[in-house]
Amino acid sequence: MEYAKHIAEKINLGVRQVEKTIELLEQGATVPFIARYRKEVTGNLNEVQISAIRDLLSKLKELDKRREAIIQSIEEQGKLSPELRKAIEEAETMTELEDLYLPYKPKRKTRATMAIERGLQPLADALLKQYDCDVHKLAAPYVNLEKGVSDTDEALAGARDIIAEHVSEDISARNKIRNIFRRNAMLSSKVIKNKEEEAGKFQSWFDWKENAMRAPSHRILAMFRGENEGFLRVKIAPEEEDTALEALERQFVRGKYESSLQVSDAVKDSYKRLIAPSIETEFYNMLKERADKEAIKVFSENLRQLLLASPLGQKRTLAIDPGFRTGCKVVCLDAQGQLIHNETIYPFTSVREERAAVAKLEALVEAFKIEAIAIGNGTAGRETEEVVKRCRFKNKVIAVMVSENGASIYSASDVARDEFPNYDVTVRGAVSIGRRLMDPLSELVKIEPKSIGVGQYQHDVNQTLLHDSLEDVVISCVNSVGVELNTASKELLSYVSGIGPSLARKIVDYRNKKGAFRNRHELLNVDRLGEKAFEQCAGFLRVRESDNPLDRSAVHPERYTLVERMAKEVGATVEELMKNKELRSKIDIRHFVSNDCGLPTLQDIMKELDKPGLDPRAKFEVFEFDKNVSKIEDLKEGMVLPGIVTNITAFGAFVDVGVHQDGLVHISQMANRHVKDPNEIVHLHQHVHVKVLDIDLRRHRISLKLEN
Repeated sequence: MEYAKHIAEKINLGVRQVEKTIELLEQGATVPFIARYRKEVTGNLNEVQISAIRDLLSKLKELDKRREAIIQSIEEQGKLSPELRKAIEEAETMTELEDLYLPYKPKRKTRATMAIERGLQPLADALLKQYDCDVHKLAAPYVNLEKGVSDTDEALAGARDIIAEHVSEDISARNKIRNIFRRNAMLSSKVIKNKEEEAGKFQSWFDWKENAMRAPSHRILAMFRGENEGFLRVKIAPEEEDTALEALERQFVRGKYESSLQVSDAVKDSYKRLIAPSIETEFYNMLKERADKEAIKVFSENLRQLLLASPLGQKRTLAIDPGFRTGCKVVCLDAQGQLIHNETIYPFTSVREERAAVAKLEALVEAFKIEAIAIGNGTAGRETEEVVKRCRFKNKVIAVMVSENGASIYSASDVARDEFPNYDVTVRGAVSIGRRLMDPLSELVKIEPKSIGVGQYQHDVNQTLLHDSLEDVVISCVNSVGVELNTASKELLSYVSGIGPSLARKIVDYRNKKGAFRNRHELLNVDRLGEKAFEQCAGFLRVRESDNPLDRSAVHPERYTLVERMAKEVGATVEELMKNKELRSKIDIRHFVSNDCGLPTLQDIMKELDKPGLDPRAKFEVFEFDKNVSKIEDLKEGMVLPGIVTNITAFGAFVDVGVHQDGLVHISQMANRHVKDPNEIVHLHQHVHVKVLDIDLRRHRISLKLEN
């Protein structure tokens, strides 16, 4: 398989591994399914490697599609020589393909095409030979008033336009300039005149210059954003443009005749008018693509950490969406996250109302047997936390600040309207805050990933690439945790391997109509859920109340018979085998190796029998901010405070210390050594201690240093 060989070389894998993975992908298998249940087939490839194969395969197919279109276009023009066809068929990148196609690409009217229409191609060809001659005498026969060539100067100008286009379409010339850009191009930005005041947030880039190929992604995206918003002018060009011109002159100019001077003028024009702008655009796009990929990588890692944040679990929860003037929306949820009560309290309007709010919270906690309180961390969040701390509850109740990022987007979405058609956005927002504490993954999948607020320039990057990458992360997280079939929302189910939105809706409809699923195999009764979809999804779904204990685990139904054989070998039932470690220790899994089931799968099965359906997420830990600090004015340099990591970027991490404004721990303040990637040091939602280095009240900026 040609694709497999190319991909295997590119990512350093065995050709056979890649071939088998491509076969599975082409048959409709998902990345999580292949990684988890087809280890023997792929040679134990992980999700990252399988995704890389999938993405490279897609790029190669796209390249071949373009290759076919180019061959067809040149063929229709009657200009496809065997040599050109061979060169096109051997081109390995889109840039190579487009360079080969450039001279044959249908053009709008250019100065060169107009000169050709006026019959000046032979004159251009003659000048390119660079003989010793009088160029005006050479041009005289081409003066033709009917064709719009009034004198020899005009004829020579037209010939130079043809030569300039010829130079700009020469592959060798373009590669020379590309190499010069690659070595010497500078990325520079300047503020647009008279926009200095408006462009305050881009002040760092008012007069900036650095090597383009070494510029970090966050700086590239910041400058490009400034340009898109109309505040900056960005340029990419070699520092010494004479070097580029000299390289082209060496290639095209021979001798010092009059004809050579004409060619020299055409080369200069070609560089300034055609080649430099074209290569600058190419490098602009290349830098943008590279910066996008880096930013998306940062965002994807943040999203993964956020989705896999520790869940509190099934606890009866009271959630508060804080507000000063409009009051605090309070909702009570049962252990499954269902709304059972809502009302509004106004603790910040008067002393009397504050007392009433405290009494109300105490009564609600008692009435609904509340075990945890979730408080939104936005406006009035810390103040609401203080009100909750003044409450005297009869039983122990934990209170936790919860990120509100994206809650307003969820509360106004179709998903929220479908779920709570009779409630307004404030109730929906409070419910979301409570559910995020109980199970972040189940709730956050209802929000468009880029709106969750853990990214870097997510609105500036390639949106298709961002969507696909974040979708991969959500799918990976959902399937690594596993989904309870009888309680999952259709949004959560839609991310399960092999299901998607349409089948998810049908599963929920079936559940609503027929009641809870009794086991995994009942899924086959769902309309349009066939054997293929069942194969892909079954292992990632859990049925806690099933009569088959394996339905509570990640063991795939295709391996149930094998587990039954294991149990039989030690004279036990499957349930007894799962509960008894001593029985499991008697099994020699090597006896169960077969053509389609090797040691990797058998080891996975034994892990699952030991801890069926184990949640891979860390245990929940309660966090508290410093009670003496609630606003930025309370901060003083040198203070050491507890904080939570809220966002990680390429240049550092943002930490919430409880003052409604996250502080930045710059990458240089993370450790007593050089740090390349902040993810080496911190992870999202990590509890840390930070030292306050600087407070800029005017710009609301806090500089911090990591203490632990």
